[in-house]
Amino acid sequence: MKILYFDCYSGISGDMILGALNALGVDSRWLSGQLQSLPLEGVSLEPQTVSRGALTGTLMKVCIPDPDRHPRQPVHQPDQPHQPDQHDQSNQPDQSHPPHHPRRTLADFVNLLQQSTLSEDIRSSAIRVFTAIAQAEARIHGKDIEEIHFHELGYLDSVVDIVGALLSIKALGIEKIFSSPLHLGSGFTSTEHGTIPVPAPATLELLAGIPVYSTGISHELVTPTGAGLISTLAAGFGPMPSFSIEKTGYGAGTRELTQIPNFLRVVMGTMDTAQAIDTMETIRTLGTPAAMEAQAATRTPFSDWRMERISTLETDIDDMNPEYYDHIIARLFAAGALDVTLIPVIMKKNRPATRLSVLTSPALSDELCSIIVQETSTLGIRIKEGWRKVIDREIIQVHSPFGPIRVKIGKVNGKMVTASPEYEDCRHIALKVNRPLKEIYQEALKSIPYSF
Repeated sequence: MKILYFDCYSGISGDMILGALNALGVDSRWLSGQLQSLPLEGVSLEPQTVSRGALTGTLMKVCIPDPDRHPRQPVHQPDQPHQPDQHDQSNQPDQSHPPHHPRRTLADFVNLLQQSTLSEDIRSSAIRVFTAIAQAEARIHGKDIEEIHFHELGYLDSVVDIVGALLSIKALGIEKIFSSPLHLGSGFTSTEHGTIPVPAPATLELLAGIPVYSTGISHELVTPTGAGLISTLAAGFGPMPSFSIEKTGYGAGTRELTQIPNFLRVVMGTMDTAQAIDTMETIRTLGTPAAMEAQAATRTPFSDWRMERISTLETDIDDMNPEYYDHIIARLFAAGALDVTLIPVIMKKNRPATRLSVLTSPALSDELCSIIVQETSTLGIRIKEGWRKVIDREIIQVHSPFGPIRVKIGKVNGKMVTASPEYEDCRHIALKVNRPLKEIYQEALKSIPYSF
């Protein structure tokens, strides 16, 4: 089993993660190309080799075009704390930006991912991370999650950090992630909302149940994006486990600290499956989402199977105009629902009704319940917590005789086991060329470059 161990002796942030993974072998040009699958124009990564004390590592610059800056100018700026309307950077937070920039929400992030051609596992993991950050911000500001807004540049920077980290980890073939306790930093800093303590309140919300410490360094060392990624992805936190080391990568923060070299150190290696399970058992008490998934993992020959936490939201409705369901379903999917189904049922006194059933990640449960209550006549929602086992999926584009069509591919151990052409692509082509829809489907399947 291939693993990563995050040694967070100088904290952790989104771009430090990108820098460390680049040092482990993830090509920045390849990653920039992968990020183009998001509907973002001109985003690129520029790695720089830097020295901090006696160590050398990668400082990753995230370049995002902005009308008030020169094209492709790096947006990372040091020495301001993270706020929900600012972006996360290095392990030193960002300066505030002029108020005319647009604000973005969690729903914008979900919509952005749904418009992309990223694989479903990357999309769902990214939504989990960003949702955790938005929920933390909502709690500390006393707002509903849909009211939390992120500054445009900070939002885009977080998108790149989160999606880039997930793509890099997948490219390295990593199966499990472990981490050291997190070095937080300390002190106070001024923001547009006033003086706040370091670590930022959102960071502490994200790290509930995770071992942390501080040595009195008066700077922010762990940012909300770094906290969101490691708390979601790590199977556990503690001393470095016993494993065979293959390579070590160092990702730099933007500031040179006088006390310690400002790097995130990430160690890549291997351990056998039984040893990994024993390691996870040893550190399982942390209660993080990834730790719970790790505990539920079983020894299986199907290495591409994944265990995911899910929530099922259900309500039975017998007094609403059924025409409303089309709008309700669209809203639920836009907010990140994994699936929505309508089931005919018979209620008391033999009244015919419709059961609305929504499958979602637990992190989005509250938001989707809010939508259901707003849009239907229900007075209550049943919530069932559980797991689902899923295989690796990706969306490819095939070149059929009628034109390009997206096809969702399911794989087990690298072999395709299922394929489903995208309905909207096929419907659009069928109307355009005046041919039966089922014929377009068949040609799309014939055009897949590999077989079952």
